[in-house]
Parts: sequence; structure tokens; C-alpha cells
Amino acid sequence: MLPRHSALITVFSVLLLSACDRLGIADPAKEAAQKESDARATGSACRHAGRAIEDCYSLNPDAARASIFAGWKEMNDYMRENKIEVVKPELPPRTEAAEDAASESASASASESASSSASAKSKK
Repeated sequence: MLPRHSALITVFSVLLLSACDRLGIADPAKEAAQKESDARATGSACRHAGRAIEDCYSLNPDAARASIFAGWKEMNDYMRENKIEVVKPELPPRTEAAEDAASESASASASESASSSASAKSKK
């Protein structure tokens, strides 16, 4: 086989493999890296908000604890070096009861709007 043909085959195979993301084929390495970076960002945000690491763990049970801790520690060191104060969250933390009430009110308003539109159609 000519070197030119093998070079073309190599180029086309690289192009085909690089298009896997566009085809919707999941890459486990990229997904793991994304979860790791999300957990680190969560840990950093918890530290910046002045939350204890244990609170951060309990608020984010699906995230990897080691990654949360790494992000929390990085932000802690950064805040100490640059003398950055904690930024307290202005919104109260969401609780399960508040989430349930919000979902119930959303479903109630959706059913009310559906019944009002149905009654409006029946009046026509």
C-alpha cells in the first residue's frame, strides 16, 4: 500500500472518530471528568458561601465526596491567601417541604389553567 493511501486512511479514521460526540455516543471518560469538575465546583461554592464541608456533603449526596473536598480545600486556601470574606447566600436553602409545596402549586395552577381553557372552549 502506498504511504499516501495509509495517510488518507488515518486522516479519515480520525475524522470519523472525532465525530462520535456529534452522533450522541457517550464517552465515559468525558462524563467522569465532567462529574469530577462539577463536584469540585460545588465544593468551591460551598466554601465561598461559608458552608461546612459536612453540610456540603449532605446537600449534594450524589457528588463524589473526594472531589467536593478537593474543591472546598482549594477555595479555602485561595480565600485565605487573598483575604476573601465569606459571601452568605441571600436566598434561604430549599427544603424538601418547600420543593413539594412548589411542585404542588405548579401542578394545581396547571390543572386550573387546563380546566379554565376547557370551560372556555365549551362556552364557544
